[in-house]
Amino acid sequence: MVELRGVRKSYGDLEVLKGIDLTVARGEVVAVIGPSGGGKSTLLRCVNLLEPISAGQVLLEGEDLTRPGVDLNRVRRHIGMVFQQFNLFPHLTALDNLTLAPRKLLRMPRAEAEERARALLERVGLADRAGAHPRQLSGGQQQRVAIARALMMDPHVMLFDEVTSALDPELVSEVLDVMRDLARAGMTMLCVTHEMGFARELGDRLVFVDGGLVTEQGPPAEVLDEPRHERTRQFLRKVLR
Repeated sequence: MVELRGVRKSYGDLEVLKGIDLTVARGEVVAVIGPSGGGKSTLLRCVNLLEPISAGQVLLEGEDLTRPGVDLNRVRRHIGMVFQQFNLFPHLTALDNLTLAPRKLLRMPRAEAEERARALLERVGLADRAGAHPRQLSGGQQQRVAIARALMMDPHVMLFDEVTSALDPELVSEVLDVMRDLARAGMTMLCVTHEMGFARELGDRLVFVDGGLVTEQGPPAEVLDEPRHERTRQFLRKVLR
């Protein structure tokens, strides 16, 4: 589904990604962990070229997104992304947040868009909040609306960038429940996360990124319980206390 080949990303003299090689199979859930500043979020944003890469290739379903002439707007319709901050339009209701993109970009009729949006709001447990504005929703509810909004475009892969880190602890579980539902339904997912329990439970593979490189990867239980590299062991000693 997704393949990164030798991906590098620099900001001036600062090289953030130093040659990332990573594949994500169709239906696979890959959890990405690592220290702050290690390149995790940049890696995620390079998948759909929200951050233009400095070198290497990014492929989606075999199509090279870095090839000259590629219609990135067309490709991005197949990639759903949910950010740490919810990024909802504050002046729109939950329903309108969901229907805006398919109506404007896909020319979907309003009735069809609203029917699909209501079904997705029900899927994330917010059927009764369709008419609410973001300020009327809790952080967990806003993030669930953001997930539903990403699903409106019928993506082939979902990217999650620390989607629970801005939430109060008691709201984290409701967002993780939605992600569990997506994983069990077979959605391809690449998740930057600090929720080790979620990574262990639903991740097919755990990838440790540090210093702009993939330094270790494998089955979650194997990486979390018996890490091979000292840097991974140091990180896990801090986060698994």
